[in-house]
Amino acid sequence: MSFNLFQTPKQQKVLLALWITFITLSYSLHQAAFTSAEIVLTSFTYSLVSLYLLFGLFSIGVLVTVFQVRKRNFDLVGMSFLIATTVKLMVCALFLRPILKSISVTAAIEKTNFFMMFIVFLAIETIVTILILNEKQ
Repeated sequence: MSFNLFQTPKQQKVLLALWITFITLSYSLHQAAFTSAEIVLTSFTYSLVSLYLLFGLFSIGVLVTVFQVRKRNFDLVGMSFLIATTVKLMVCALFLRPILKSISVTAAIEKTNFFMMFIVFLAIETIVTILILNEKQ
């Protein structure tokens, strides 16, 4: 089974537009879920907007890196994904430190929120990278 996705810059732009739409929709649903559950977001260390921007920009960076490496040397796509993800993980760990030290009432919710967002964005990046790696040359 061959996936000839994202071959042209036009397809990559469509993917980027879909990615931004996904982030916006996901943020709206996330905000609505917190509002309906009456979770006070003002006590969070980082707002939902800032977390979505952080994870969204990093995901776009990882995907752009993978696409650029694929154009130059297909054999290095997996390695570049791992390096970009490692850098993302290190930066996210720096952002996570204040959340881990938080003693607010919503600290457990905030920690779970951060980890779940990280995992969701990482899963999507991984799926796209797998689709690229499964393409026939």
